[in-house]
Amino acid sequence: MRENIIGLQHIGIPTADVEKTLQFYQQLGFSVVYQRNTEQEKVWFLELAGVVLEVYPLDTAAGRAGAVDHIALNSRDVEEDYRQALRQGMTILDGGLHVNDFWSKGTKYFTILGPNGEKIEYSQYLG
Repeated sequence: MRENIIGLQHIGIPTADVEKTLQFYQQLGFSVVYQRNTEQEKVWFLELAGVVLEVYPLDTAAGRAGAVDHIALNSRDVEEDYRQALRQGMTILDGGLHVNDFWSKGTKYFTILGPNGEKIEYSQYLG
């Protein structure tokens, strides 16, 4: 799986107060580079110097240290990574591979469970 990873894609930060969170990170110099704000889905991606944060509302956000929901690794071949995760007996979350329509052509991703309960997402930009 290591050979397909080309970097950190984003860090997922759930929040009970989106406006406060966006304002805070913008004060640090982050800029919104993608957003979806519909009735069905609300998500903002902010970037600063190559570091990307995914901010989304969650009523049950922990609101304390350790509250990052997931880290996403940028993969060049997420389907191969998925096959390897299955072969290695990793715990796959959320039913396997998924595709969403974020960014210009979407992403394909899956999420595994780490040894401390952390979620690691393998994600590939499509197109």
